[in-house]
Amino acid sequence: MGSVLEVDVDGEAVFFLDKDALAPFSRRIKSLSEEELVGAAASPRRRLVLRGFPGGAEAFELVARFCYGGGGGVTVTAANACAVRCAAQYMEMADSPAATAASTAPSLVKVADKALEDMPHWPWHCVVDAVKQCQSLFPLAESTGVFDKVVGALLAQMAIPAPGDATPTSSSPESSAFRFSCDTKCSSLSLRRTWWFEDLVVLSPGMVERVAKALLARGADHGIVARFLFYYLKCRIAGAGAEDKAAMLEAAITVIADLDRSSVSCKGLFGILRIASPVKLAAGCQEMLVAMIGRKLDHATLDNLLVQAPSGTSSLYDVSLVLRFLEAFLRHGDEPGRLKKVGELMDLYLAEVAPDPSLRPARFVELATALPAAARDCHDALYRAIDVYFQVHGRLTDDEKMKICKGINYEKLSPECCKHLATNSGFPTRAAVQALASQHTVLKGIIRHSGTLKPASPPPPPAAHRESYDDADGDSNGQVVLYASRLELTLENQNLKSLLDSMHWRVMELEKVCSRMKTQMTKMKASRRGGGAAAARSLPRMCS
Repeated sequence: MGSVLEVDVDGEAVFFLDKDALAPFSRRIKSLSEEELVGAAASPRRRLVLRGFPGGAEAFELVARFCYGGGGGVTVTAANACAVRCAAQYMEMADSPAATAASTAPSLVKVADKALEDMPHWPWHCVVDAVKQCQSLFPLAESTGVFDKVVGALLAQMAIPAPGDATPTSSSPESSAFRFSCDTKCSSLSLRRTWWFEDLVVLSPGMVERVAKALLARGADHGIVARFLFYYLKCRIAGAGAEDKAAMLEAAITVIADLDRSSVSCKGLFGILRIASPVKLAAGCQEMLVAMIGRKLDHATLDNLLVQAPSGTSSLYDVSLVLRFLEAFLRHGDEPGRLKKVGELMDLYLAEVAPDPSLRPARFVELATALPAAARDCHDALYRAIDVYFQVHGRLTDDEKMKICKGINYEKLSPECCKHLATNSGFPTRAAVQALASQHTVLKGIIRHSGTLKPASPPPPPAAHRESYDDADGDSNGQVVLYASRLELTLENQNLKSLLDSMHWRVMELEKVCSRMKTQMTKMKASRRGGGAAAARSLPRMCS
């Protein structure tokens, strides 16, 4: 035996080999420097330590047998082809160092590649085993093309109906507490296309991500890939530790972000969110999940949005998260139909969170004003939510209340809500005046429009019988004159007329109060200058 080489493979096994037998087939062995051979000067036995050897000691033994057999004596099969190909690459056995023009020494790389060419025709379980092997062979599995061949074989096999029409639904853990849905109808065709789920559910999170992305790159159906990811989470998430949960969720989120929007339901995304809430995900994955939910916010329900606030906070619900959803939606949700759906949803959410005594006014203002004006045709629901918030938060100042009221478009309030606001002592007087003035303007437009109707048959009454109402600002140019006998008033117009009368007198009453306040202020200033006793008089109370 020539120069003895002691090879330690990952601490699993130690091989005592003839260096001269390996060198003709491996450039790595041939080019080893003296610095890499520990103890070369002290002993003729040289030691080589190999760490992270692809395939471990078993694969290295096949490499050694190949070299000792002069390029033969080793059978590359479906069970070992991936490991042998990566091991040969590691040992630099693509082109034999002993090859000459006259004779060509066998190459283990070529032998392994030839075996891998038949992978699409391997039995399904052999292809699955090859996928599992690739988990520990990266990055060599990728650089050598082994992983690409495995994915190609997977895709070819997936297109074939499963033996016995087996489907993952027959053995899926439906009793699991974690249920996900892609809102995909379970037709017999879809079941035949998803029979392979259960065999790949054992893969590591990193491998699942790689396989899913590779399938998408080769044109796999986005809906099927999405269903596989949800099935994977459903099977694996229960009982997993926090670190493993985070890895699984991050892998799924990363792939789902690349799918067509229609492939994943809003319900499924919120399912992931519920599981991810107590888990510390990477910031990038959190943002991806928020963005995906935001783009589909018009499909969400109130229950979806009622996410519990993070531990350590006094609020009941995570309002900040909902604001992030809205921000993401508004980057893409400019369609009027979708915008109005989100407006209705936010009105429901505001009504739900308004009774929370820990919800700060600034946060409530953000919620109330987050959507553009086009999101709401009617502001009644928003008014009712604000009314509840004012009742629960009784210590708010008028200035704070007015900031919140900025979210209300008074012209979009129904007459009933506007009348309620005008008599609501919880709202600032300024808000009541603005509401009445806005509604007054709306009603004037309605009455003027009604004035274009065909005149009634009786002649117009004399001027003495006209009912005249001045505008709230006293401008005679804005005077509203109602010719009741000239109009064919419907019941609705009669109601509007009655409401207009009520609101007009309310405005007049408020104007009188303001006038008295100005007079009283003038007297107080004069009394202070003159030292009179009038300074002790109190201001008149604002009417409720």
